[in-house]
Amino acid sequence: MAKVELIGLKKYFGHVKAVDGIDLEIKDGEFLALLGPSGSGKTTLMRLFAGLESPTEGSILIDGKNVNDAPPRERGIAMVFQSYALYPHKSVFKNISFPLKVEGLNKEDIKKKVEWAAGLLHIGHLLERMPSQISGGEKQRVAIARALVRRPKVLLMDEPLSNLDAKVRHMAREELKLFQRDIGVTTIYVTHDQAEAMGLGDRIAVMNAGRISQIGAPDEIYNEPSDTFVAGFVGIPPMNFIEKDNVILGFRPETFLPAELINPPISPFSKGGLRGILKGGMGGLDIMKFKFRIERVENLGSYRLVYGTIGENKIISNLSARLVLKEGEEHEFCVRLNDIRYFDKNNGVRIKK
Repeated sequence: MAKVELIGLKKYFGHVKAVDGIDLEIKDGEFLALLGPSGSGKTTLMRLFAGLESPTEGSILIDGKNVNDAPPRERGIAMVFQSYALYPHKSVFKNISFPLKVEGLNKEDIKKKVEWAAGLLHIGHLLERMPSQISGGEKQRVAIARALVRRPKVLLMDEPLSNLDAKVRHMAREELKLFQRDIGVTTIYVTHDQAEAMGLGDRIAVMNAGRISQIGAPDEIYNEPSDTFVAGFVGIPPMNFIEKDNVILGFRPETFLPAELINPPISPFSKGGLRGILKGGMGGLDIMKFKFRIERVENLGSYRLVYGTIGENKIISNLSARLVLKEGEEHEFCVRLNDIRYFDKNNGVRIKK
C-alpha cells in the first residue's frame, strides 16, 4: 500500500493539453475514482501513473519517491485494463501466474501466490479452465487476480466493468468495493460512469479539459458541486439550470416537486426577485415557485421522470410513480431555497451563500 502524490503534473501532445497542471494527493489505502467525459484527460493521467507516458512537467511520487523516470515494472503498480487482456490459450492459473513466471519465482511460490489471489476473488474453482469457458464477470476477476498476485503498492483500473451487462456490472461493483476494503490496496479507478464513481470511490476527482474541476466525497460532489460542469455532469438526470437576474440557479430533479407536496404551504413569491433572495432572503419564505409545463412523462417503475419547461429552460423532475401527471398540462412546481445552488453566469463557478 502507498500514498500517491501528483505535483504540478502536465502532459502536452503538441498544442493539446491532455493533463494541464494537476496537484493531487491520494491517501494510503484510498479508493479514488477518476470521473470525466471522453477527452477529459483521465486515461492520459492513468498512463502517467503507470509509466506508459512521461510527464511534460511536474512530478509523480509514490511513498515520497519520485518515479518520473522509473519504468512501469519498478513502480510497484499493477493495472487492470478494460479488455482484461487474458491469454486465450492459457488456463486461468497460467494467466494469473504469468507475471510471477516472468519474475522467475519458483513453482511452489507461484502456486501459493496464485491460490492466495484466487481465494481473495473466489475463483479458486476456475483455475484449470480456459478463458473461453468462463463468464465476463469471472474474466474480470481473473484480470484483477493477475494484477494483485505481485502484491502491488497501487492498483490502477481503467474502466474494468464496462464490458459487463448491467446486472453483472452492479454485482461486480459491490464485490469490487468489498474486496478493495478488505485488502486495503491504494486504488485509482478511471471511469466515465457516474454510478461506478459514486458507488466505489472514497473520493471522486471530476476531470474536465485536463484539469480536476472538483475532488471530494461522493455526497459532496453531488450536493455541493463547485461549478456548472460538475453540477451538470454528475447525477442521472443531471442538475436543472435556470438563468435569472444574471445568476444561474441549479437544483436537482428530486428536489423539484409539485406545490401541493411542499410543507409548509406556499405563499406568493416576493416582489424582490432573485436579488432580494441573494441580499437577505424572502421575508421568511423558504421556497421558490415556477410554472412547469409538462412535455413528456417517462415511467421507470418505482419513479417517473417528468420532462418539461419553465419558460425556455428544459427542466426534469424526479417523482414517485404514484403521482399522475399528463403531458401538455401546466402545474405549479417549487423547490426549497436550501436545495438551490447559485452559479456565476459568466464563468459557471459556484456562488457561496
